[in-house]
Amino acid sequence: MDLNCCNKKQLNKKTSSSSSITIDEEEEPSCYNSSFCCFFCAIREPNPRLRRSALATFFHEMPHRDDQSHVLVMSALWSIAMNHPVDPELPMAGALRCMSLLVTKALADPAWLLGHQNIYIPYYAAHVLGSYTIRLPALAGLAVEAGAVAPLVGLLRGSMTWVEQRVAVRAIGHLASYDTTFPAALRHADELVPLAMRVASTCLDTVYNQFVGVPPDEREQYHRDLLTRGLGGAEMENRKAEEWASQLQCWCLYLLSCFAVRDKTSHDLICRDVGFLKDLCRMWGGLVNGDSPAGVGLMRILCRSEVGREAIAGCREVVTSLCDLSRSSDDWQYMGIDCLLYLIEDLNTRRKVMEAAAPCLVDLAELRSLGARRKLGDRITKALLLHFDHEVKVGGEAERAIKSMWDLKVERKKREEVMPKEEVIERQALAAIKKQKGNERFWSGDVEEAMVRYTEALELCPLKRRKERLVLYSNRAQCYLLLREPDAAISDATRALALARPVNGHGKSLWRRSQAYDMKGMAKESLMDCIMFVNGWFHGKEYDERRRRAKVPYHAARMINKQMSKAGLFASLATSKKIKTKPGNYDGDDDGAGDEREEEIGIGSGSSMSGLGLPTILEEPWSRRAKKGLDG
Repeated sequence: MDLNCCNKKQLNKKTSSSSSITIDEEEEPSCYNSSFCCFFCAIREPNPRLRRSALATFFHEMPHRDDQSHVLVMSALWSIAMNHPVDPELPMAGALRCMSLLVTKALADPAWLLGHQNIYIPYYAAHVLGSYTIRLPALAGLAVEAGAVAPLVGLLRGSMTWVEQRVAVRAIGHLASYDTTFPAALRHADELVPLAMRVASTCLDTVYNQFVGVPPDEREQYHRDLLTRGLGGAEMENRKAEEWASQLQCWCLYLLSCFAVRDKTSHDLICRDVGFLKDLCRMWGGLVNGDSPAGVGLMRILCRSEVGREAIAGCREVVTSLCDLSRSSDDWQYMGIDCLLYLIEDLNTRRKVMEAAAPCLVDLAELRSLGARRKLGDRITKALLLHFDHEVKVGGEAERAIKSMWDLKVERKKREEVMPKEEVIERQALAAIKKQKGNERFWSGDVEEAMVRYTEALELCPLKRRKERLVLYSNRAQCYLLLREPDAAISDATRALALARPVNGHGKSLWRRSQAYDMKGMAKESLMDCIMFVNGWFHGKEYDERRRRAKVPYHAARMINKQMSKAGLFASLATSKKIKTKPGNYDGDDDGAGDEREEEIGIGSGSSMSGLGLPTILEEPWSRRAKKGLDG
């Protein structure tokens, strides 16, 4: 091999910037006795034919040699695969087969992991396999031909640690997402499906008990190095551990979703475990994994099959969680709505879920669109009123909710369509007077009377006057909030947000619903609404002055800090101090001046705190291609 050898300065410069792992610098590397130097000499060879030949020779020999510099080669391969996942040169030269053999070697010979810095190699090898299979089916097929599936399954079993499980399930998920390579994963379905379910349910406990909850000086050193690349202290390690724990859970759910989409028999395996379904509705990915639909993505797929609908409809806790998601500002709100619609459109599951689902969906019946979904409110109305005239009445909250929607969306709509224009104008004027009287009663302290006036105004206000009705619902939600009726406040705030343009774009309604969810102890939903409220504070058209000051309202900052401590992935595992407040003292209940343009009662002024400090994903985003394939 006629290759130019790296000198020591170039070698050290190349490795120090990409890895915290070090090698002995006293020995001068040689192209003929150091695999590390041969790899980098080969990768820099300008002649394509010679480069391919040298790389092929290197990858063929690497698994059969024991060299202290292997870990540096793996770190470099990791960086190359992350930055150039569609470049076929290294995979075609044998890199994927080399990675598969290295993982197999680690699983078969644990003693080998104790030599040099080989403990890092399985992680890097599985990560390289996952990075090269994330975009191109051809490279995924090459990984299957290289025998990657079996060793990856071995890592997912927990043969090493949760760190290796994360990259193993990531790679298997990529292989399971293509038509051409899914059969290779399907051959392991009897093991992979239960295994992914178990890891998804237990991984947060595992990461907390084995890393986050352990004093820094007692943590696995190679875990610390991989998490932060040698930068940052314990706080950065904890943030990255939370991020990785979320990714491990979400990739397990993604793998299950691949099976659920492509193999209907897997629905039986998943739905047989009621405990897993209950765990599933609590898997939301956290704030660090916003691109993943997490638990609701899998539930939505299950709701497309009869087996899945029967299992979900039979678990009240899961149905309740779908209702809560549907009345939230979460990015995956539409998935919660879809799940509920699947359940009530199926006559076999309709009666089981109507009591919980109907009141929730009625609040959303005036949605015009949600993202790319057009006329969503019409679909909700049609589904709820299915067989309304002759189905057996079950009584309770569901029947009352559907009856109110019939009166609003059918009877009242018909009346207003034939109503003379003069009468419409008169009713609109009367509604404005009622609203003004309601505002006066509210500011004088008579909240109950104000609520009555707002209700009368809603009965008069024409359905086409969406903005005026939005304000009335939002103001009435504030009345319910002060009367300590959070369920009614959530219902009215949701109706206001359904009328908003864009949907969920009315700041005061978001803040009021956030407080109502806080009263009910629903930290995640409260947090989502509060974050959306703060986003509107800085980016809404009417908030130029506030945006220039660039300060988060104090009451909103307090609410976010409070709910983040409760809604975090490790919240139920960590021991934290609870801040006690006086009875009835909720963040931001002391409202300031009203908005004169809408004559709406206020939400508070507040000041201070310039940032939220929310963690963000620093590695790779969730695969948009994969998400598109499963959500459609």
